[in-house]
Amino acid sequence: MQNFVRETFTRKRRELDVNNQRNLIDAFLAKQQEDKPESTLYFHDKNLGKLVTNLFAAGMETTSSTLRWGLLLMMKYPEIQKKVQNEIENVIGSAQPQIEHRKEMPYTDAVIHEIQRFGDIAPVSLPHATTTDITFRGYNLPKGTTVIPFLHSALRDKAYFEKPEEFYPGHFLDSEGKFKKNEAFIPFSLGKRSCAGENLAKREMFLFFTTLLQNFTFKAPSGAKLDLSPEMGLTNSPLPYDMCAIPRG
Repeated sequence: MQNFVRETFTRKRRELDVNNQRNLIDAFLAKQQEDKPESTLYFHDKNLGKLVTNLFAAGMETTSSTLRWGLLLMMKYPEIQKKVQNEIENVIGSAQPQIEHRKEMPYTDAVIHEIQRFGDIAPVSLPHATTTDITFRGYNLPKGTTVIPFLHSALRDKAYFEKPEEFYPGHFLDSEGKFKKNEAFIPFSLGKRSCAGENLAKREMFLFFTTLLQNFTFKAPSGAKLDLSPEMGLTNSPLPYDMCAIPRG
């Protein structure tokens, strides 16, 4: 993996045009050429290698697992899949989905949020540490104490979600069918150390999910049983399943 990353940005460096930056690596390499203190302090090859590797390891696996949960849940609940497809037809039609469509598609947005909540991809956030001695809810935490947030408890909190153990898009819809936020929805964690890729992940999931449901209807093979139990690991992925993707229109 490291060799692949190094070969990639070595090639990008040879092709670099600072006036035509095509991607993240181009932008990073262009920063290296600026005659500023941070050019060597932050924008060096080791940081670039770690950054690109983290994007693969953290961003791609979690997003793909969320989409796998989404397709599994659409097969499990075909009536919800149909409502999403109806909204896609009414708002997007046959055009290519754009991120700007999201604000006009409250039901689809609610379904994607509920996929993230129900799928619970990262039930335990990454370890952090206290930077000073603090007292939290009566507990003394010395500087340097390792803290591991338990995000699962928030995503299944009965005080915030009407049906915490069920897949229910209504958790993110008000009485008029408009999208509503929920402060207990924290799959990306909270605060200054929340997931840096949150905005990118939200965009990816909306574009991939709507494009897939725009072009296909997903059904389980005849006689197949759909198991919503997670495959336990560092992240909660769905168990392997078979799927029929039927072209639409």
